[in-house]
Amino acid sequence: MAQTTKYVIKYKLNGERRFEFAQLATGSQEEAEAALKAIHGDGDDVLSDISVSKAL
Repeated sequence: MAQTTKYVIKYKLNGERRFEFAQLATGSQEEAEAALKAIHGDGDDVLSDISVSKAL
């Protein structure tokens, strides 16, 4: 199994500020977007202002 690190993903869902914690391998923008799509599905929700940082 690949080494992962806990990250916090800050984003807006349909204009509402939110955050999620996720175990990611690299913490890249693409990986964060994939994690958010896994959480929220591929519906009509609009994800924007996505930022990723290591959790404390």
